[in-house]
Amino acid sequence: MCQAFNLKKVFLLFFSRPFFRRLFVLGLLASFFAASGHAYADTKRLMIFGDSLVAGYGLSAEEGFTGQLQARLEDEAMAIEVINAGVSGDTSAGGLARLNWSLAEKPDYILIVLGGNDLLRGINPADTRQNLDQILTRLQALGVQTFLAGMLAPVNLGAEYGAEFNPIYPEMAKKYDTGFYPFFLKDVALVPKLNQRDGLHPNAEGVAKIIDEMMPILRPFLS
Repeated sequence: MCQAFNLKKVFLLFFSRPFFRRLFVLGLLASFFAASGHAYADTKRLMIFGDSLVAGYGLSAEEGFTGQLQARLEDEAMAIEVINAGVSGDTSAGGLARLNWSLAEKPDYILIVLGGNDLLRGINPADTRQNLDQILTRLQALGVQTFLAGMLAPVNLGAEYGAEFNPIYPEMAKKYDTGFYPFFLKDVALVPKLNQRDGLHPNAEGVAKIIDEMMPILRPFLS
């Protein structure tokens, strides 16, 4: 009768040879890096494209919009990398001018937060509309999934200005079939405890409020 197969002996013999030990370790490392590469490949990229509201004016990286949004997505186990593409002082024209080189980051999604500085400077709403239209045309041509955050004109600019400016965002969102959040500063604008001393930029608590309000619309868009 043949001698019974002794798995333990074979195992000990295998690992007594340095060559086989090294081979085993290399195999484990290869499996680890393959798994890591697969996880990285599955991660989508969300670019937040806008002005100081995106750049995080007056806040730390963790307190700003992109930092807090990244943390929220991680808490919800959404494999999405958030890219901060905010430039303080940017108008819709400035966003259009830098769009092409910003897209070198190759985002899967882009969230646009532009227009606040157009309002502060009293820029002709027709120019804002044209700039956003060109931005969205470009993104649509590239197949980048787009989410548009709207702005509303303050009353001190006059009823006529508001009547021309405020419809821009819902009309652009409808035209290009984008994700849409009507007012980025909803329930935050003009609330002192949610803003920094300048009264224009949200503090960390204000940013958290914006994300709380936006997530019910942003979550299905990213899913």
